[in-house]
Amino acid sequence: MKKEQREKKIKARGRALTPAEILRLMEDEDRPLLLREVLQHFGLGKEVRRTLREQLKNLIEEGKVVKIRGNRYGLPQKMNLVIGKLKCHPDGFGFVIPETEGEGDIFINPRNLKEAMHGDRVVARVESIRKKGKEGKIIRILERGLRKVVGKFMKATHYSYLIPEDERLLQEVFIPEGQTKKARPNQVVVAEITRYPTERGRPEGRITHILGYPEDPEIEPQIIIHKHDLPHRFSPTSLKEVRSLPSAPTHGDYRERVDLREVPTVTIDGENAKDFDDAVSIEKEPDGGLKLYVSISDVSHYVEEGTSLDEEAYLRGTSVYFPDRAIPMFPPELSNEICCLHPRVNRLTLTAELRFYANGEPRGYRFYPSVIHSNERLTYTIVKRILLDEEEALKERYLPLVPSLERMAFLARKLRQRRLDRGTLDFDLPEPEVILDLQGEAAEIIRSERNLAHQIIEEFMIAANEAVARFMEEKGMPSLYRIHEPPSAEAIGEFRRFVTHLGYGMRKDSDRSPKELQRILMEAKGRPEEHVINHILLRSMKWAKYSAKNPGHFGLASDAYTHFTSPIRRYPDLMVHRLLKKVLLREEPGVSEDELAKKAGHLSQRERVAMEAEREILDRYRVRFMKDKIGDEFEGVVSGVRAFGFFVELKEIFVEGLVRVTSLPDDYYRYHEDKYCLIGERTRKSFRIGDPVRVRVDRVDVERRHLDFGLIKKIDGEKGK
Repeated sequence: MKKEQREKKIKARGRALTPAEILRLMEDEDRPLLLREVLQHFGLGKEVRRTLREQLKNLIEEGKVVKIRGNRYGLPQKMNLVIGKLKCHPDGFGFVIPETEGEGDIFINPRNLKEAMHGDRVVARVESIRKKGKEGKIIRILERGLRKVVGKFMKATHYSYLIPEDERLLQEVFIPEGQTKKARPNQVVVAEITRYPTERGRPEGRITHILGYPEDPEIEPQIIIHKHDLPHRFSPTSLKEVRSLPSAPTHGDYRERVDLREVPTVTIDGENAKDFDDAVSIEKEPDGGLKLYVSISDVSHYVEEGTSLDEEAYLRGTSVYFPDRAIPMFPPELSNEICCLHPRVNRLTLTAELRFYANGEPRGYRFYPSVIHSNERLTYTIVKRILLDEEEALKERYLPLVPSLERMAFLARKLRQRRLDRGTLDFDLPEPEVILDLQGEAAEIIRSERNLAHQIIEEFMIAANEAVARFMEEKGMPSLYRIHEPPSAEAIGEFRRFVTHLGYGMRKDSDRSPKELQRILMEAKGRPEEHVINHILLRSMKWAKYSAKNPGHFGLASDAYTHFTSPIRRYPDLMVHRLLKKVLLREEPGVSEDELAKKAGHLSQRERVAMEAEREILDRYRVRFMKDKIGDEFEGVVSGVRAFGFFVELKEIFVEGLVRVTSLPDDYYRYHEDKYCLIGERTRKSFRIGDPVRVRVDRVDVERRHLDFGLIKKIDGEKGK
């Protein structure tokens, strides 16, 4: 008996703790603990010391535990500490954006930034709470956000340095002799950071790439690629893997697939698209209902988990699209050829077969591997000209497909109306489209069109994504969801105060309901304040992201949503395909919810990086387009208001610039935060979002991407026209 007890005690002393047990102990003890105190509490021996230290290290990396002086471990929230990412401002101050949802940002004044740089993951201590929010200081850098810096190379008398291209990097980078790679003054270069800043010294680096001179239009994409650290080259191993894949499906691949090759099928994409991963078909059922087939390229058939192709795609997370090129998630041999749903060739797909009543109400769905034979590669423009413009020549050219297109338009309208009825938020904020000339310079910058053809594909993809999400949830299987959490009560309270000021009423008991917010958007349609209401509400929303849990999608007013329809360009879709196939084959998922949660965090972060890169390249093209227009006058609309001035979006060109309050000579203007407007102290003249104005281009700073406008006049009486 004594032997059994001794063995049991030895076994207990050698067991590993769970993270939950460690956190619970810290919560109960209510003080920072030494590692040996944790061991003693659980009666553990020295043999698990290394394991426990590793677990604490993981908890520190996750931001759940902080290590403080004296080698003690504690809970950050108990010590007034916040873990988050530092975002610096060109004027020298910064904000720590907490990792914990719902916590407000912490303002960091310049002297309290210490050695931290923009993008670093840091620990900040909250030192005071004021009306405008929390203020604190950086006490520790957990993880550096940057490994390299893009900027302009400069030479002084006795040393060389780099001026960061990103204004949020507040220090120049010293380049030692012998590390310049023979760069010339004013060239744009990439430097790897070899020493991070200290209290007494600025950062140091070595030049790794010389990109060229700022005037070269080809330099813009290269700056973005290096600045955002976008992986843009594939390894020899992954290229070897893709070249070993068959260029076309074999008859053996068709086994256990539903054959849809006789069903009229089309792809509908933009004119410049090269990676077609979704095709659609539609059939009328005897009782008047409609059967929709959304067939998605079966990338998972070709890309196995754990291969170099798979690992590099996961690292990227998503394809990134610039006006003149794409940085694909997969090599072009796969994304543009093997898995691309080209017309008049057989392709392997995963199909969502969705059945609807005549009124658009869902009546059932099923999913299966399939093989299709796309009849045509259509564009949004062609479909619009057939359905809306009713061009006879085009209708004749695509005569066999016209009945299908008309049914698609009918169903898309029904689906859209059903979504609007349930409260989907439909923001009317157009996106810019850059038209390039043969030299790669912007020839035009226009508002991208969103017509019936776009709505057809949008509605069908949303319907397929929702059906897959609901199916996975019904089966109780782990999956990856696309979620959008409700806005905070504070954000919606601020929005309610704003629209109330404009004369709109919002019920307090339903102000976080998407249907109530959609009602406000619909009421504002076509009115002078439509633009401002769309803009302010969008700013109130949280970011959509990926998650292993499903709280629903607020913006779509959907109880379950995922990303299933773009596995060529989004890694989450590929994951969902694999999980769906395992359900269909009645196999175990092979992945835990915790693993999915970690992957969801990585993929959400990669999506944010891609969005920032795409937004920045557009800004660069827009500013470069304006460089020869100094002195020109344009009409525009106030698109944003800040304490330092107001932004104006031009009507003729989809470009935005700033009118600074310091350039307004007729009065002293004060920013009224509650009304989102500037008001003159003497004249009481105001500038708010949506006001029409006439402006002059005063300054174009291509390198810093600044456009300064001078106000010619406010156009009274024309607001909303």
